[in-house]
Amino acid sequence: MAKILAVDDQRTIRELVSVVLKAQGHQIDTAEDGLKALQLAKENKYDLIISDVNMPNMNGISFVGKVRKLLHLKYVPILMLTTESSDGIKASARNSGASGWLTKPFDSRRLSGAVKKMLAKQES
Repeated sequence: MAKILAVDDQRTIRELVSVVLKAQGHQIDTAEDGLKALQLAKENKYDLIISDVNMPNMNGISFVGKVRKLLHLKYVPILMLTTESSDGIKASARNSGASGWLTKPFDSRRLSGAVKKMLAKQES
């Protein structure tokens, strides 16, 4: 299956994402902020990145912009998983390179569906 990086400052969200996606056979790395996630992104190849927007040290929009500058991850889908829902923030995320958006709270079916959709885009 896919190798996925999940980035969120809330431990419970990271754990929930990990449990749901590991049950589907995916390999999951996690980070609690954009800085730690960027270090992992520099060192690894991922099939999908899932990131929150509001995080300490480096927010998700800045993180996405920096990931898009990494040649080995330039075209990897990035799903924003956040409580944010304003059109302005969504536009900023898209302009930085985000591929999709899922709002919290979410359930495992919605997360699984969004991940399948993002991974299918990657394969085509």
